[in-house]
Amino acid sequence: MRKNLSLAIVFVLILSLLVGCAPSSTPSGGDKTEPTKAPDSSTPTKAASTEEAEIVDGRFTKTRKITVEVYDRGNEGGSKPEDNFYTNFIKEGMLRDHNVEVTFVPVPRWTEVDHLNNMLAAGEAPDICVTYDYPTIQTYANMGGVIDLAPLLEQYKPMLQDLWNLLGDENIYWNRDPVKGTVWAIEAIRAQVPRINTFVREDWLKKLNISEPTSLEEFENMLYAFKNNASVLLGNDADKMIPFSISFDVGWRANNLLISFVPDNITDEEMFIYGFDSRQLEWPGVKEAVRKINEWYNNGLIWKDFGLYKEGDTTEDNLIKAGYVGSFIHNWDYPYRDGENGIHGTMQRMIGPEAAYIAVDPFKNDAGKYKKLLYQRNDRKVFFPSTNKEPLASLLYLNWISKFENRKFLQIGEEGVTHEVMPDGAIKIIAATGDKIMNSVNNIDYTITINGLDLGDPSLTAKSVALGYAGVDARFIEKAYLVANNDGFTVKNFNVGEIKAEEGMGQVLKEKRDALFVNAVICKPEEFDAVWDRYYNDYLDSGGRAIQEERKAKFEQFYK
Repeated sequence: MRKNLSLAIVFVLILSLLVGCAPSSTPSGGDKTEPTKAPDSSTPTKAASTEEAEIVDGRFTKTRKITVEVYDRGNEGGSKPEDNFYTNFIKEGMLRDHNVEVTFVPVPRWTEVDHLNNMLAAGEAPDICVTYDYPTIQTYANMGGVIDLAPLLEQYKPMLQDLWNLLGDENIYWNRDPVKGTVWAIEAIRAQVPRINTFVREDWLKKLNISEPTSLEEFENMLYAFKNNASVLLGNDADKMIPFSISFDVGWRANNLLISFVPDNITDEEMFIYGFDSRQLEWPGVKEAVRKINEWYNNGLIWKDFGLYKEGDTTEDNLIKAGYVGSFIHNWDYPYRDGENGIHGTMQRMIGPEAAYIAVDPFKNDAGKYKKLLYQRNDRKVFFPSTNKEPLASLLYLNWISKFENRKFLQIGEEGVTHEVMPDGAIKIIAATGDKIMNSVNNIDYTITINGLDLGDPSLTAKSVALGYAGVDARFIEKAYLVANNDGFTVKNFNVGEIKAEEGMGQVLKEKRDALFVNAVICKPEEFDAVWDRYYNDYLDSGGRAIQEERKAKFEQFYK
């Protein structure tokens, strides 16, 4: 690892010297310089035209070869991610339809950024790269290490209709530089956008004859009912009662509540300026939402030790599985994951068939809406490093993967082997064995232009998603899906180019934000304002203010 990093550093230093006198690719206010030229392979040239002329009926007259990144998730019992039934399906299809040979290059999923950096620095990256980390792409683009896709997309658009039909202009041009027009990466599309739900114990509601809460007041009354009836609900374990559970990541684990305190008339501009933090720390109203959580904490409604356990710790999950937690906020389908070993499966086994969490919608904003953030429709970023000598073949690969019948097969596999068709047409995924085990849910590591099941019919897709949870009554999933999407909204994407103040600040400000949330929740109510202001000012002084100011300036530059 040290050797690789050393090579990466040497490469970057040399490359920096070579390109040090070239104009920057980063847009700046009033920059009138010509766009930075991408490597020769990025710009339509005579050679590119010749390449196009060598295609007859969509097939190259001479076989081309490309390499494609695929995540290695270390799945036990499965086949190699670079060599299996599904990769063979792709290889055969690309060779048949376009005369392109495909070789897959595995990259460890959980260290993908480090691994990708090493490959890029060494000039050994696959022709088609995939990452969730756009700053990595931008860094190498600034050094001339990434192909500008803008001219290629324009030139070859007639040959890429399946890609365009799937992604549309929004995702294809999501990252287009507003000054220079460069496109360093296209954004895959997220098929399912539900994000977070609020869950409560359905069996506890029934036992106490309480209706599902539909307002903050009703939710709070429910929490007090759980606390005051702990002996009824938990018997000898009454002292373990946790009416409402959160984690150190308060911004995520209370997000539905936080959003309900945000004024309905918040503008797109405000959401953008104060949008660096994914937990909406800086949005108006959030402070008052945390004040309510502080009240609950001090009144014994919240797990006292929530701030002691960091990311990856399973203590809270174990408390939920044991049946001690009345409610929590988490991923829209969180209780129903992982089959018999998940929350739902464990509770059913240890407590009984009546024990279950159900999604509820209790947090209304000032306009009476149950607004909650959805995932944006963008997902993974797909880019071509400058070492890619087959940009057209690579684009045709993305188009082939985006074709409905191809991606549908990759997502559901073979009938009777990896799925069955229900009477209403819904698809139920079944466990495969051997070579036909999927590398990831719906094979998202192969359908790199789309993340999530898409059967072409939203209703059919929703029904099929609900069937994808082993051992869980589909009604729980259907309700969770409906609730998570109810009054959902997304933050609008604004193309403003690179924001310098954000560079390298993600982890630093994340730690500052988490410390703010935790300390504001656990402090005494009379200390709340002082604690909040102290930690928030530290967040701003550590880089948050500079980000706000640059975002504001960029917004005014391009959208005022």
